[in-house]
This record gives sequence, C-alpha cells and structure tokens, in this order.
Amino acid sequence: MAAAGPARRRRPEREEAPGEQRPPCPAAPAKVPGTGTGLAQRLLGFELRDLTRWHRFVRLLHRPTDPAALGAFRAAFGLLMALDVPQERGLGHLDHRFLDGLEVCRFPLLPFLQPLPLDWMYLLYAVMFLGALGVMAGCCYRLSCAAFLGPYWYLLLLDKTTWNNHSYLYGLLAFQLALLGADRYGSVDGLFRPQKRNTHVPLWNYTLLRAQIFIVYFIAGLKKLDADWVGGYSMGSLGRHWLFAPFRLVLSEEMTSLLVVHGGGLVLDLSAGFLLFFDATRPFALFFVTYFHCMNSQLFSIGMFPYTMLASSGLFCHPSWPRRLCARCPPWLRGVLPSTQPPRPSPDCHYGEQGARRGGLRLRQHLAAAFTLLYVLEQLFLPYSHFITQGYNNWTNGLYGYSWDMMVHSRFHQHVKITYRDGLTGEVGYLKPGVFTQSRRWKDHADMLKQYSACLSRLLPRYNVSQPQLYFDVWVSINDRFQQRLVDPRVDLVRAPWSPWAPTPWLLPLLLELSPWRQRLQELENQLDGHTDAVFIADFPGLHLENFVSEDLGNTSLRVLRGRVLVELVEQQRNHSLGEGEGMQLPPGQYHKVHTVSAEPSCYMYLYVNTTALALERNLTRLQELRDRVRNGTETEPLPPELRPILGEPIPAGTPADPLVTTFLRRQRRLEEQQRRHEAGLAQRLHHFLLKKFYLFRRSALMTLISLRNLALGRPPLQQLAQEVAFANWRGEEEEPRPEQGTPEL
Repeated sequence: MAAAGPARRRRPEREEAPGEQRPPCPAAPAKVPGTGTGLAQRLLGFELRDLTRWHRFVRLLHRPTDPAALGAFRAAFGLLMALDVPQERGLGHLDHRFLDGLEVCRFPLLPFLQPLPLDWMYLLYAVMFLGALGVMAGCCYRLSCAAFLGPYWYLLLLDKTTWNNHSYLYGLLAFQLALLGADRYGSVDGLFRPQKRNTHVPLWNYTLLRAQIFIVYFIAGLKKLDADWVGGYSMGSLGRHWLFAPFRLVLSEEMTSLLVVHGGGLVLDLSAGFLLFFDATRPFALFFVTYFHCMNSQLFSIGMFPYTMLASSGLFCHPSWPRRLCARCPPWLRGVLPSTQPPRPSPDCHYGEQGARRGGLRLRQHLAAAFTLLYVLEQLFLPYSHFITQGYNNWTNGLYGYSWDMMVHSRFHQHVKITYRDGLTGEVGYLKPGVFTQSRRWKDHADMLKQYSACLSRLLPRYNVSQPQLYFDVWVSINDRFQQRLVDPRVDLVRAPWSPWAPTPWLLPLLLELSPWRQRLQELENQLDGHTDAVFIADFPGLHLENFVSEDLGNTSLRVLRGRVLVELVEQQRNHSLGEGEGMQLPPGQYHKVHTVSAEPSCYMYLYVNTTALALERNLTRLQELRDRVRNGTETEPLPPELRPILGEPIPAGTPADPLVTTFLRRQRRLEEQQRRHEAGLAQRLHHFLLKKFYLFRRSALMTLISLRNLALGRPPLQQLAQEVAFANWRGEEEEPRPEQGTPEL
C-alpha cells in the first residue's frame, strides 16, 4: 500500500500537465501504466498487478510525480531543524555540557566516540545549523544534507541519555531527504540549474517518506496495545491538564484519562496512517492529527516534533497542492513564489509503455526500488529486534528511541543509593546519585549503569579511593506499580559482566504478578488525608531495604501488605517480625532495615506525615491571617518590629530577620508571580515566549561567534573572555532579579 502513496480519484497525473514536453527518451504513449479505473486504482492509486512482477513494481515506483509537496516538506523540515539546533540539540547551553576539562561521565553508543574540544563543538554545531538552512532553501542541496546529517548523527550517537523517538525520527528523515529529489521545486539550486528546476520526481521519493510516517503512527499504536496503556496506567495524571477540561465537563478525571488520553491516543495512532492514505478519509485525518499534535505541543516538552509531524501530513495530500496554493496568490506575489507551471519530464522517471520492457529499466532504477523495499522492511523489523540486542533490554525492551513506544512507560524514582568500597582498605562510603553526570537517564538502563560504574572507577582514584567497587541500589516504580529494585545491590557493577548480545544477569525482573495490586494501591491512597503520604514497596526474598526516617517525619509507620518482613531498628538493636496486615511505628531520626524473610516477594507500605512541614504551613497561615487582619483594621495590637516586613515595610535597623517571615515573603512573591502569569493575556504570554526564545538564539549566536574567533585568532585573555561570555548571557533588564524593598536576602 505504501508503495504508491495516497489513492487518487482525480485524472491520472500524466494528464494533469497539459502541454508537457516529452522526455529526452524513446517516445511513449501518453497513458501511464496502471492508471485504469479499477477498484484498486480508485482506492490505492495503482493496480494490484503492478505488484505481481518486479519490473512492474520498479515502473510503479518510478512513476512521474509532482515534486511540489516534496519541496514544501523539505523547506519546512529544514526550517524546523534550524530552530531545533539551538533548543533541543543544545547549542544554547553547549558550554555547560562540553566545557573543556569538565569531569563528567558520558554515555556514547560506541565507546570510541568522544566530544571534541568546546570551540570545535561550536564549529560542528554551526555546520549543522548552516546545513539545516541549506536544506530549507534547497541551496547546495546535497552538500547541505551532508552538513546537517553528519554532525546530527555524531551528536545523537555521542550521548544515549538524549535519545528519544523524535530525535531518531529527525535523523531518519534527514537521511531520506539526502537521497531524494526534494530540491526540484522551490529551491535555490533550481534557479541556477534549469535542468533540475520543476521536474518530476519518481514516486518512490514520496513512498519512502510516507512509509516512514505511516510506520511512526502505526507501530506507536501497536506499542500502545500494552496492557498498561489500555488500562490507563501509562499517563494516569495527564487527564488533570487544562487541555482536557472540556472533556471533564461530561467525564470524571479517571474516565477522561482512560477514554480520552489512553483510548483516544491508541485509536489515533492505529488509524492515522490509514486515514491519511485514502482521499475520502484524509480531511478527517488531517483535522484529528492536527488537533492531536497541537495538544502534544502544549502537554510535553518535545521541541519541534509536533510541527514536524504536521508538516509531514502534506506528503499524503495530492503532490501538487503547493503549486495550486501558489496559483491562488495575488499576481504581484507569484513572482517570488515557486512555479505554478506543470512539472517537466525527468530522466529519473519512467514514462509510457515503450519503456515498460525489462530492458527499458536502468540499473539505477532497480537499485532505488530495492533500497525502498529493504528500507521499509528494516523499519518494520527494527522496533521488534530486541531479541538480538538483549543487553539493552531492561523492564522495557531496547534502547529507548527507535521502538516508537512513545509515552507508554512512566517512571518514578523513590530511592537511589550508590555505595563504594575501597578495594585495598575496605573503606565503605556513599556517593551522591548523579555525581559526575549531567542526566538522570542512567538510572533506568543497565547498559548506562555499566558505563557509569566504569567511569566512576576511573575518577574515584583521584579522590583517594583505590580499586573501587561500586554497588547501585535503584528503586523505581513503572506505571504506578510498587517501588522495586532495578538491579541487584549485591553485585559490583565495575566487574559485573555485560554484553549487548546477552541478557544482563544482574538485572532484577519486574514483578508483573503484582500488577493487579495497582487498583488497591490507588484505593489506599484515596483514603489518606491531605497531610499523609504513602510509599508502596516490593522487595525480593533475601534482600533488605536500609532507610533513614528524617526527624521532620515525626509520624512514620510501616504496614505489611503481603509476605513477611523483619524490621531491624539499628540504633536500638531490636528486631520486629511483621506478617500480612501487621504494622509498627518507626522512630524518627534513626536508621532501620526491612528484611524480606518470606519465600515470596514482600509488599509493604510507608505512611508518613511531614510534621515539620505541617507546622510550617500552620505558622505561615497564621501570618497570612495576621496580615489580613491588619489590612482590614480588625487587628488592634501593634506588630512587633520583626513582623513589619509582612506589610511591605522595611525591617527596623538592628532588628534580626525572622526566618519564618522571610519564608512567608518568599512564598508570597512566588504566589504573586504565579497569579501574574496565570492572569497574563495572550499578548503578554506571546511576548514572554518570544523574548525567551530571542535570548536563547542570541546566546547561541554570540557563543558560536566567540568560539569561531577563538579557532581563527586564538583565545583572548581570560578577563576579556569572561566579559564576552557575560555579555552573551545577558537577558535584559526585565530578566534581572529585583529584590523587594525591606526583604532581607539570605
């Protein structure tokens, strides 16, 4: 189906270009093969017999097609990628990631990949940015594609922590565009190369892109057939967003999440590719996918992805739609717009019956057809290839980013502990989770944990830790399940085996048998008051959880839901055995250990009240009530000097600042700022958004110019360089902090 693109009920494309000249190849009848009026032709745009022989299939893929829609997508994609470079690709804060001499652990896919020096990284980004602009304009097209594609894939493979599905998709689309004739319409190259300007492109140019977008939608829908998505656990809190307020007028929040968020997302992904393909259903598809991607742009921080998908929708429409749109513009404007004349013949396409013989097809056309077929098959296979790269499988299969399992899994980390042991002295210590890293993604992937431990083993000897052994205790909940361990905390990951082709032996399994507990866990949470929180834990037999109850949590208890545990109070040197339904109070300010002693995994819950926060909230409420009484005149007693700042008055000289008053004023400023933003009009919000983007692009440009100057002329004195960076960081007077009068700074 994807081979020929969308079905057409209009006249054959060859007949839509009256007065068209014959191609510089053997003469052929005007009728293009496969343009009959059969049912398959009306529905699919080609006859089924075109798929029964290889030479017919090759002719079909080289059917002459209008290049207008392809050129429009090229321009939109190049523009979006140029906007993406300073933002999601990170040009705006490149010096924070790749500062020379920075001790940081990185996670490349290939171990030999290393970042360049900072100034050269800026040069690389500049090349990528100019390449994106060149793709947009169709200027030096092949060179621009290479200039964008090379740095893009280098940066993508350099850091697995930045991987996601849409970044992978950008790389695929850029690779495809580099092979296509997307510069034959609306391009700068066409102005200087008349033989290329406004000429047909073979149908496989559209087939490749349409198939890629179809796969993104359809495979994403298949991945959403997961029980967690169908059950409404993947994005359980999304139904609270203001975008779903209209649905909550007729549905409860729970049903909005289940039917609209999860059910609607599943149906749209499964059907969007098919609905876009057929002429009769395309208007409905365009409406729903536009609504869907516009919502996603507000729900998630996913950069240019919604707009890229919106731009790709035009590929499914009739290829001549940009030409017809330009023809509707005023005459004075058409002079700067692409041509509205019919496309001219191209030697890359196949015309007429005379060239239909096997000998009429060139080797290049056979190779193009074979590549199209193999590429589509590879893209269909890759999301399900995890049985090959088993070392990258965790609780979810494969490296996140190429499987199109978008938003299917949500994670929440409750506890991460890194223990090191000196291999010579036996000294034991603890590391702050995430030390020497710039990302949190390593906590969910065994391959990154292995890379992280190897990196720490190289860095810790600089801090007098010889031959370090590293043990990770990572607790995570996936899709509202119990918090449980990801890896075995008894295994030294520095020396632990890992291979991309074999299962990871020290990875603990996800306790799927406990999934039915999620409904009960939600019921238990709903029974709690607003000051009590709960944490649900599941642990394996023979393991224990060491935990510390902060003194702020003055009311903390543990209750067993399943199995049997032994609670060891470390300082009191006492043990308590608890079975199902039993519980105990835990002393604050002390360590305790919870040992799982049953033969099956244990399940228990912590109930805790942050008594310190509760007392602080009560005190802040009293200050708020006091200020209201003073302002409305019901408070007759004069305020003490240390409380005068709550009325906006300066604190008297010599009077020490009250920490509670300082906290109150800070919270009031935060609440006022939130209220101001909430009440801001559309013009104010747009101004704030554009100003934020302006300073991001300004910093990107200035830092790039500084680095290019450094490469060309050498680095200036450190003081001058610091002044230049400070100027690049400047965000305007309205972005500078404005401490309130009478508010002491801590």
